[in-house]
Amino acid sequence: MSAVHENEKTAVSAEVQPQPELQGEKNKQTYAVTEASDNATQAPDLEQQQQQPQGRAAKLFAYMKTREFWIVLVLGQILALADISSSTFSTLLSDAGTSIPAFQTLWNYILLNLVYTSITIYKYGFKKWWRMLYRDCWKYFILSFLDVEGNYFMVLAYRYTSLLSAELFSFWTIIVIVIVSFIFLRVRYHITQYIGVFLACGGLGMLIASDYLRGANYPAENQVKGDLFALLACTIYAFSNLFEEFMVSKRPMYEVIGQMGFWGMLINGVQCGIFDRSSFHGATWNGKVAGYIVGYTIVLFIFYTLAPIMLRVSSATFFNISLLTMNFWGLIIGIQVFHYSVQFLYPIAFVLIVIGLFIYFVKEGEMGEAAKPWLGQNQEEGIDGVGTGRRAQQTGHAIV
Repeated sequence: MSAVHENEKTAVSAEVQPQPELQGEKNKQTYAVTEASDNATQAPDLEQQQQQPQGRAAKLFAYMKTREFWIVLVLGQILALADISSSTFSTLLSDAGTSIPAFQTLWNYILLNLVYTSITIYKYGFKKWWRMLYRDCWKYFILSFLDVEGNYFMVLAYRYTSLLSAELFSFWTIIVIVIVSFIFLRVRYHITQYIGVFLACGGLGMLIASDYLRGANYPAENQVKGDLFALLACTIYAFSNLFEEFMVSKRPMYEVIGQMGFWGMLINGVQCGIFDRSSFHGATWNGKVAGYIVGYTIVLFIFYTLAPIMLRVSSATFFNISLLTMNFWGLIIGIQVFHYSVQFLYPIAFVLIVIGLFIYFVKEGEMGEAAKPWLGQNQEEGIDGVGTGRRAQQTGHAIV
């Protein structure tokens, strides 16, 4: 009985124990499953490693893929064209025997006041507009004073110093803006932005060299005095642009432009009565001069209307870099109006400035410079308006 039981036990044990072939298959299957899971674990790592360079490259050009970038680029050239057009009308007025810079600029401030202060009163109502005027008049007075005096001292600079010296100080405006933005507005620039500024300023240097080669200069009446006026004007322009960028990021554009027109009209009117009174007697007055003043007023009105959008969606730095191309547009106008000749450095300089504009935004995110550091992490202290970072966060597009 025990022998039979022992045999049955041995048989059962033999059935339960795995056969060598089956054990080998099981080991193979286990190895295959382990290898497959290892490959599955390694696959995402390899995919991530392959995607990392592409992700970095995509991040480098993130802002350039947005329509806001191309709008800003075109808008900057429209502003440069408007700025050089106003200078062209000033030259035409001077050639016609009418040199009254404060008087001709006065009409721009009057038009800005009529249009945008009317819009502000319509939006706010007279009582709210009056309260705003009472509360913020000192801010807008300072902003308008800087704008008026920057224009005035630049006109004096052109009167006393050489044209090339006055153009050279355009570098100083950008330098002051970068320094003040870094210290007071907590703006942090990365290396590509510094390179972009350097290239654009190098392009301006080539434009000045080209002007020197074609003889676009005149003797200086008082070089030191004129250079000091140019330095002062460029410094005032820098603070004016930064202050305007700060204000339009927090207040509606129609309010800011309307107040610039309102206070600019008063300040410039007083200045005109003091300094331009003697120029009226010797000035030439005819239909052509009136047309030049109208043209000057219209292009300046366009400039002052579009500048706040540019300052909102980009910055005072990029705003002034874009204006460096106005010399090129000035040459195009000058060929038709003043019969200028083209120097070979002009196209090269223009391309260099444009390359600087592109490089400036290489490492910017999708919002570009619309997100202002002084408005909080979520732009909660800023206004929701055209071109603002708050609008970009809510809708995905700062402008349209």
